[in-house]
Amino acid sequence: MLGTYRQIFAAPGSAAFSAAGFVARVPIAMVGIGIVTMLSELRGDYALAGALAAVFALTYAFITPVVSRAVDRYGQSRVLPVASGISATSIAAMLLCVRFGTPDWVLFVWAVPAGCMPTIGAMVRARWTELYRGTPLLRTAFAFEAVVDELCFIAGPVVSVGLSVTVFPEAGPLAGLVLLVVGTLALVAQRGTEPPVHSASHDGRPSVVRTPAVWILVAVMVSMGTIFGVIDVGAIAFTRSHDAPASATVVLALFAAGSAVAGIVFGAIRVSASLRKQLMVAVLAVAVLTIPLLLADSIPALAVAYAVAGMTVAPIMIATTGLVEQIVPAAALTEGITWIVTGLGVGVAVGSALAGRMIDEFGTTAGYAVAAGAALLASMVTPWLFVKQSASTERPSSTR
Repeated sequence: MLGTYRQIFAAPGSAAFSAAGFVARVPIAMVGIGIVTMLSELRGDYALAGALAAVFALTYAFITPVVSRAVDRYGQSRVLPVASGISATSIAAMLLCVRFGTPDWVLFVWAVPAGCMPTIGAMVRARWTELYRGTPLLRTAFAFEAVVDELCFIAGPVVSVGLSVTVFPEAGPLAGLVLLVVGTLALVAQRGTEPPVHSASHDGRPSVVRTPAVWILVAVMVSMGTIFGVIDVGAIAFTRSHDAPASATVVLALFAAGSAVAGIVFGAIRVSASLRKQLMVAVLAVAVLTIPLLLADSIPALAVAYAVAGMTVAPIMIATTGLVEQIVPAAALTEGITWIVTGLGVGVAVGSALAGRMIDEFGTTAGYAVAAGAALLASMVTPWLFVKQSASTERPSSTR
């Protein structure tokens, strides 16, 4: 199995751009939770902290596809330093405003441009696609990146919260800012693996989000993001109700670990089924495996349910990314992948809000019912990928 992953790093520069991408994408998992921790430490104001983090997350979700569309048109080396610079400057300004006690509305003003942070995962996947388009190794590369995403979302919050609590309140988001700048500069410095620009292909071309198949995939990702939002809030609420709030980190780590293990295995094997069938099976699996969340009556039972449910995540992400590579034009790949990430981010915001309301009103089981409903919705949306296939969705995929 490890030999399969060694093959993808045989290409010159592959290990370097993947490592730089890891450093540059950790901040998206650090800044939001860092804002919450910072303001709770300094002011004890969870309402303000949550609202500010939500504004950052939503502006990131809606601005980053614009950034990625610009990357497809002008290239990573021209766009990423500008976008990351705007985001880093805005985060720095926000931290200074918190430190010097400016009015709350000023913080929200800076939270909006902070959302210019590029979707680095899409940039790295675009580089892998240029290396291995048309070969089975692209699927393995996508699987590896799905595991890297999980590692980012495991390590990022832990580092951010730890720094803000033990060093000084602004340390968490400040560290994210530094990693964003360092990682982005390291990535764009590697011009040899940068995807070529297809400027002529963009003349008069509408956004890829207008493609019906992309809309279906975005809807699936919104559903998955909703499940993620429930998973986060539900773990905290459930463990707190059982008088063991510290165990929430263990439960969430098991969910991420389940996804990482499944991603490693799924990426190393060869699957003959089409990507659409792979996605359909994975979505049906998550619909079934969210049911144990409703039945858990103890923290050990919840931990097992989280680990099992997490095993569906990476296969869904791998199949979805592969379908985007299959559906959208090569000149718009970065934008296409970014829309998937946007759907995921919007879903997380929706899931967190719905789960919190349901838990407050009816208890944790009702919160997990939101996740089950989202999984059912995804299983109803995915079959539309089979209804009508355009020429673009029928061309052979390198990730099949």
